[in-house]
Amino acid sequence: MTATSPHRYLIIGAGPAGLQLSYFLQRAGADYLTLERDAAPASFFRHYPRHRRLISLNKVHTAQDDPEIKLRWDWNSLLNDSPDLLFPRYSKEYFPRADDLVDYLADFQREHKLNVRFSTPVDLIEKIDGLFAVHAAGQVFHAECVIVATGWGGPNIPDIPGIELATGYEDMPTGGEEFADKRVLIIGKGNSAFETAQALLPYAAVIHLASPHPVRLTWASKHPGDVRGQYGALLDSYWFKTLHGVLECDIDRIWREGGTFKAAITYTLAEGEQALLEYDAVLRCTGFRMDTGPFADSCRPELAPNGRIPALGPDWQSVNVDGLYFAGTLMQGRDFKRASSAFIDGFRYNLRTMSRLLAERYERAPLNHQELPADPGKLAGTMLDRVNHSSALWTQFEYLCDAYVVDPATGQVRHYEDLPEDYAVERFAGEAQVFTVTLRWGRRDYGDVFAIQRHPTPDRAEESAFLHPVIRHWRRGDMVAERHLLEDLLAEWRHPVRHVQPLCAFLEDELGARDGTSADAS
Repeated sequence: MTATSPHRYLIIGAGPAGLQLSYFLQRAGADYLTLERDAAPASFFRHYPRHRRLISLNKVHTAQDDPEIKLRWDWNSLLNDSPDLLFPRYSKEYFPRADDLVDYLADFQREHKLNVRFSTPVDLIEKIDGLFAVHAAGQVFHAECVIVATGWGGPNIPDIPGIELATGYEDMPTGGEEFADKRVLIIGKGNSAFETAQALLPYAAVIHLASPHPVRLTWASKHPGDVRGQYGALLDSYWFKTLHGVLECDIDRIWREGGTFKAAITYTLAEGEQALLEYDAVLRCTGFRMDTGPFADSCRPELAPNGRIPALGPDWQSVNVDGLYFAGTLMQGRDFKRASSAFIDGFRYNLRTMSRLLAERYERAPLNHQELPADPGKLAGTMLDRVNHSSALWTQFEYLCDAYVVDPATGQVRHYEDLPEDYAVERFAGEAQVFTVTLRWGRRDYGDVFAIQRHPTPDRAEESAFLHPVIRHWRRGDMVAERHLLEDLLAEWRHPVRHVQPLCAFLEDELGARDGTSADAS
């Protein structure tokens, strides 16, 4: 094998995450190289989703002129300084086609001249004497820091006897005509399962979606990775007596008998009732998992409890391998099923922050912040300006925050933007006064999310169901007070009585609480 000159950063994968981080590192003048196994970017989106329609929104018409605000509803663009390299220039469709994203990402790499080496599949990642050695395409690349942006490595296959008889999502035919008049079992109840069922609806005689747990609907969970509204036709048909069904069950075994498939199931919400069901086709739509194959024992990352994604620290670094970071959808372990780190519109902001944390660690560049006076009115103005303008806080709700660190010696406040809240709390745990500002939803257990009883007074703002600002006060790592601000239909938090006065009063009380006590003004 041929050894190459070492780099400071080595990015593995040139999908949207690898390209986004490459852009930030290149703009900072960093020494980096990105390796991509295929001959072009975006290999995942060349094959997925199988029916070629994205679930990421592309709201082009916003009545807004501010590019930052418009990013709140542009879920596909990568962050960059070129107004011509934004996804709405490639598609006007609300749910765009995957091929448009492939074209966009290829142009992004080419126009920014990102340092990507294509047709270079990685076979082995080792760590030797503090440096990473990455074996790829007959060469060995060395780096101080490796960032894995490979996305999903392959299908997640559940442990069901006979599962090998099912056709996987990655291989299934996309034409519904092939299932005309057939009884079809779809294993799984995520978006890929509903995407598949949607294509089969005009043709299949019976469609059953099966998994042990009930469907997680995105309008109830508020998580964009749960089942989206555009797939509601199958759920409609369930209650319209079409014989299509959504089953809560364990699949105990699948086998062939004659020309059909038999499935033995145990219902999970029916006191253990069992059944034997018969199908003409069985399809597996059970998601994906990361590929751990290339990692040597010297740098094999621990996995999160579900075994599908890496276990990460608050800075997206592997919990057990120093210098090994993860980017893109593999970042989602820190906000799993909450914010949007699994998607472009979320991880693009994570990667902007990661690039700053990497520069602080490896380039000794101070983490960007601005100095503000510890004045309640001015602080409140800055906080409200940020929540009314930032697309990062909007998209990465309940995860990314702005941190305000009070310096008692100078009377100033250091303002840091777009940090993971858990990272900010850990980093500033030694400080006597820290405020974090995030956008948050209300509780998640409403009986009917379209009939919520509201109490629109500032003293009951913590009961707001829609996205709204939440300010938390931390003292040496412990939260001592929290203030919610009322929701607003147009997401404008500037009303003098509903927003400004309550926030100013909260900050005045908390900044004055220097004796260790705090007035809880929730």
